[in-house]
Amino acid sequence: MKKTKGKSLRICVDRVIPLKWKADAAALAVKENPANGPRGLRMMLGASAHPVKMALYTGKRWKPGRKLGIRFLDGSKTQRSLTEHFAAMWLRYANIGMEFGSDPKAEVRVSFQADPGSWSAVGTDCLLRDAFPLAEPTMNFGWLRDDTEEEEYRRVVLHEFGHALAAIHEHQNPRGGIRWNEKAVYDTFSGPPNNWSKEEIDFNILQKYKLDQLNATAFDPKSIMLYSFPPELIQGGKGTRNNNDLSAGDRKFIARMYAKA
Repeated sequence: MKKTKGKSLRICVDRVIPLKWKADAAALAVKENPANGPRGLRMMLGASAHPVKMALYTGKRWKPGRKLGIRFLDGSKTQRSLTEHFAAMWLRYANIGMEFGSDPKAEVRVSFQADPGSWSAVGTDCLLRDAFPLAEPTMNFGWLRDDTEEEEYRRVVLHEFGHALAAIHEHQNPRGGIRWNEKAVYDTFSGPPNNWSKEEIDFNILQKYKLDQLNATAFDPKSIMLYSFPPELIQGGKGTRNNNDLSAGDRKFIARMYAKA
């Protein structure tokens, strides 16, 4: 957690698949949902079909209609109940299911104790055992406790389960319009408790996705996938909203990603 002018700035960290495993992750994604195939690569004149290069153009969506197994690795009754309640809000709009239980092979495995941060594997990356062994979490809620306000549960749970359904961070949307005050961003996230390197700050905050195969909508300032950034981090002095619920854009996006029959 980082405080900026008295306000706690909590954002999740992208769980990046190492380069050596990207081709394997891409193969699992295409096996799960053939629509994840790297169509963009074939449109690039002179592009090679090297497995790693192809992986960069592969989507991470689950197959529509799929029922995802969700298993809690730890957590209190309150933590589990609130997480299940708010995660299910995505299901009102998406043709996908969630089955909470104790299946040892559950695709999504949730912890509240893995580390102090919050994060999730993105979409079908959950299937990559090298990165996410079956006994370890694919999602973590590092600051949600029994006494945490329900509004914060809704914000964080919706956000992380958005990642689990293959949504990217909205501030890294290639069609986004945020112009960062880079010095302030580096100063904020290089100190404790984040203590991120320049490379980590670049990857988690400043860089845009080069492809929009995960979230092809225009930048949505009301998206649950957008964190609240204070004005001093953004040129022009206007911060982003504190979004605590699914926006109309989120609902349309997930309904298109997982279209109902």
